[in-house]
Amino acid sequence: MNPKQKKHKRIILQRILTIILTVLFLSALTAGIIIAAGYLKPILSAEWEKMKKPLAPASANEAPTEEPEDDGWIINKKEEPEVDYADIPEPDPEAAAQSEEPEYDPKVEAVLSGMSLEQKAAQLFILTPEALTGAETVTEAGDASKEALLQNPVGGIIYFSKNIEDPEQLSEMLRNMQLYAQEIEGFPLFLCVDEEGGRVSRIASNEAFELTNMPPMEEVGNTGDIDSAYNAGFAIGMYLHDYGFNVDLAPVADLKASTSENGIGDRSFGESPELVSKMTWQFAEGLRSQGVLPCFKHFPGLKGTVTDTHTGAAVLDQDLDELKESDLVPFENAIISGAHMIMASHASCPKITGDDTPASLSPKMLTDILRGELGFSGLIITDSLSMGAITESYSPGEAAKLAVAAGADLLLMPSDYAEAYAALVDAVRSGEISEERLDESLRRILQVKIN
Repeated sequence: MNPKQKKHKRIILQRILTIILTVLFLSALTAGIIIAAGYLKPILSAEWEKMKKPLAPASANEAPTEEPEDDGWIINKKEEPEVDYADIPEPDPEAAAQSEEPEYDPKVEAVLSGMSLEQKAAQLFILTPEALTGAETVTEAGDASKEALLQNPVGGIIYFSKNIEDPEQLSEMLRNMQLYAQEIEGFPLFLCVDEEGGRVSRIASNEAFELTNMPPMEEVGNTGDIDSAYNAGFAIGMYLHDYGFNVDLAPVADLKASTSENGIGDRSFGESPELVSKMTWQFAEGLRSQGVLPCFKHFPGLKGTVTDTHTGAAVLDQDLDELKESDLVPFENAIISGAHMIMASHASCPKITGDDTPASLSPKMLTDILRGELGFSGLIITDSLSMGAITESYSPGEAAKLAVAAGADLLLMPSDYAEAYAALVDAVRSGEISEERLDESLRRILQVKIN
């Protein structure tokens, strides 16, 4: 075979080999595509099904699943909403009163047994950062805050608009306070804020946060759509948790009054006890879904008052049966559904208690009715003890002792913390208030904080 024939044969063999390799490659590729399709089909189908389902907002600025008709976050209907109340449980105070006390985590007893009387008493107080540190305005948590907490290991801190500048500052301040609490106390602080939506929004009303402020809860109630209430709580809970808060002193469970002079007004979801029951619970569920503890306020309801407890005494003129038909319904339903915290107002109920003692200081209202008849075993927190309804008639020390004796677990913002704290410690030492009474509150507080 001459060289020319050899070259020709080599070219033919190379072409045949190329064709064979190409066929093998295409066969492998086809087989791979078929196998991959078999795996991907169910995965893609499942993801598609997920995408078709409406989801809760992924951020505080996202709209709910239905588009609003106007420029508000939700639709503001003028007419009375049509609501199906069939799934609201009928309150059963007798059954609630017979409910067993919750079983506490063994860790709670272990922590409690190692606490001094002074530490126990301090845990009952929730203060402003100014009351804790003595500074005029607090916008950071540094060495001074740590030292103040070491000297006064209180149960919680409540923040207001003046403490809040921007996202970075707020996150760092709250993060530091929790780090100090873990180091000093061994468990978290209650870091609290009033973030209701509408005109009571410490964070969303601050332009530095670029958040959508929720509308007044009256507008949410006017929709008759409980999903709107859930979405409001969800959105608020999301950004509160992101910044470091773990307690929101909301929702407002008061019924709307015909007058706004009592300070409630459009903060209420509405006039109907059933509507307010459903809306407040859904709002609370939205908060809880984000790890934020809700607080139903202001027991036993402020609808019947014509003055604001911030400025002076307020009186409810209803008897207990009348309240059970109206103002108490949202609180009863919250308790039946598993509420963890309720705020006691400073309104007096003379037709129930026989005197003008504020509900927040009344054993009849807190122990006999809220705990006894309604069966509430969670945390009772007073409204601010620096309000006129308290300071006009009681010293800081008297108010603190009366609130604890009445059954309150957490004392919010006494007008003078040092006096209130000293009076409480002295009352326990003298036997005026038993240490076991303090331990009852500490068990409830620690059960929430440790778990």
